[in-house]
Amino acid sequence: MKNFRKITGAFILVFLLAGGFIFAQDKAITANQLPKTARTFLASHFKGINVGSAIEDREIYGVDEYQVYLANGMKVEFDSKGNWKEVDGKHQKLPYGFIPVSIRNYAAKNFPNTHIVKIEKERWSYKAELSNGLDLEFDRNGNFKKIDD
Repeated sequence: MKNFRKITGAFILVFLLAGGFIFAQDKAITANQLPKTARTFLASHFKGINVGSAIEDREIYGVDEYQVYLANGMKVEFDSKGNWKEVDGKHQKLPYGFIPVSIRNYAAKNFPNTHIVKIEKERWSYKAELSNGLDLEFDRNGNFKKIDD
């Protein structure tokens, strides 16, 4: 009986893992299928730049995130509600309108000949990459914490 339970448990585990891989899929969508918050963000901060492609990352429980590739090569990641998580300029200067003022000011004051080319918003912090390759970390209020190696 113990062996039967072990075998049954192993089959259930394999089925659940396989099911996760089967149901977790990326799906190409149009820009109009993005959440309204994401569409508004793109229209406000990337005005005149077309969406090259958009991908909906689905997990078993629903949409996990959206990845948007812009015609100028930049990439924007949104959470399931359409809030930005990461903006990667692919070495191009990012528009600064959505970046917290304290982060913009710190970068401009301490690294005047650079610009922000990538920013990530995490639960408790921000990470900003500068055009000179430095990675700066800030707390969730935009206060400088450290230079990340």
